[in-house]
Amino acid sequence: MNEDYLPLAYLNAWEYCPRRFYLEYVLGEMSDNEHIILGRHIHRNINEEGTLQEGEMLVHQQQWVWSDRLKVAGIIDAVEECDGQLVPVEYKKGKMAQHLNDHFQLCAAALCLEERIGRSLPYGEIFYHANRRRQTVAFTPQLRQMTEQAIVLAQLASQTIMPAPIDNTKKCLSCSLKEICLPFEVKQLRSSMTPETEE
Repeated sequence: MNEDYLPLAYLNAWEYCPRRFYLEYVLGEMSDNEHIILGRHIHRNINEEGTLQEGEMLVHQQQWVWSDRLKVAGIIDAVEECDGQLVPVEYKKGKMAQHLNDHFQLCAAALCLEERIGRSLPYGEIFYHANRRRQTVAFTPQLRQMTEQAIVLAQLASQTIMPAPIDNTKKCLSCSLKEICLPFEVKQLRSSMTPETEE
C-alpha cells in the first residue's frame, strides 16, 4: 500500500482540529489522556482481525480498506454482512451527536469499500459507548461530497505550515495534545503581538 495514502483516522483528526491533525500526522506527536485511554479500552474486544457469526449476520472485524482514487486507506472497526448487504461500523467512546469528524471517517471507509466491491453502500453505523446506542449514518450525496472535499483539504494541509489553534475551548480542554499544542498560550502570544499604533 502506498505510504502517501492518507490514513482514515487522520481524516477524523483533521475535521476535529486541523492543528491537531498537523501535530499528529505531519510532526508525529502523540500523547495519552483519559479520553484516549478509554477509547483504547473500548476497542480491546474488536482489535483482532477475523470474522464472527452472530445469528444470520457475519461480522468482519478490523477490515483493511483503501481507495486508489481518493488516496486514503485504513482499518474500519467492523463490516457487518447480512443477506448480501454490507454495513460499515465504527465504535466511538463518546455520546451520540452530529460529529462530522466521525461521519467523514465512516463515509470515507464506505467509499473505500465501494471501490473494492464495485457497488454502492446506502448507510453505515456508529456505536457510541457513552450512551450505548447506534447512530445510522446515511451516505447521502452531500455527505459523500463533503467527505471527499475533507480528504482533499487534509492532504493539502499536510503540505503547508501548522495551522493556528481553533476557536473551540471545549475541544482544546479535552484534547490529549493540549500540553504540546499550547492553544491558549499561542492565542495569548498572538494577541499580544499586535502592531504598534503609529503616532
